[in-house]
Amino acid sequence: MLLGLENKAALVMASSEGLGKGIAKELSREGADVMLFSRSEDKLRKAQREIYDETGRKPRYTVGDALKADDIARAVHNTVQASGHLYALVVNAGGPPPGAFDDFNDAAWQKAYELCLLSGVRAVRAAKEHLKKAGGRILFSTSASVKTVPDNLILSTVFRLGVTGLSKTLSQEMAGDGVLVNVLAPGRIFTERIDQLDHFQADREGISLDPVRGRQHAHIPLGRYGTTDEYGRMAAFLLSPANSYLTGQIILLDGGLVKSF
Repeated sequence: MLLGLENKAALVMASSEGLGKGIAKELSREGADVMLFSRSEDKLRKAQREIYDETGRKPRYTVGDALKADDIARAVHNTVQASGHLYALVVNAGGPPPGAFDDFNDAAWQKAYELCLLSGVRAVRAAKEHLKKAGGRILFSTSASVKTVPDNLILSTVFRLGVTGLSKTLSQEMAGDGVLVNVLAPGRIFTERIDQLDHFQADREGISLDPVRGRQHAHIPLGRYGTTDEYGRMAAFLLSPANSYLTGQIILLDGGLVKSF
């Protein structure tokens, strides 16, 4: 435990699986008091057990829907009630469905907006006074699509870019209170979501999964998908007191996948 996160309260949204669980696990490993948040209590309990078994710290959880403002506010309230403060907020959400422009109607666009962008606005609104008191940290977990344009992810790409604008603006507005705000953008970190996207591409091309994954690995200079543990370690640093001067930035964790500056 070198990051100074011992007993600091952290709320991690969408943390019953995938990237969110990876972040929650590493925060727990560093001694933080973690609040998980997700819709499925069964998945939350499973994540809670796994994190406890691996780290020796048992996170709490709040069952709720990231599409509902009251549920988000309740998760913030529960965190503060349990720990007495809130130091770190991880804004994270599952991705909207893959597809091209013509695949989606207004309802799909509205839901993607509420999931990917408005949920973050609501989380910050509920948490910001607590974070200001603590001189805390906000981390938006997005996607490498904020730096490049992947095929068949138009909903995600549009609203993830909105998140980067939100993060950059908040980093300016909250700096005077010592709150650091950053974006962590994953490339191909292997999760249920990446598995879904790989299957979607294989089905669309009418081929098996292996050549799709082989092609993806070939595009990554490190030659493999990343792991949620690797993602969690980077997130833990950005959320910790060890990060004392990095704010308003987009950090790519992609094994060298994105070639742009």
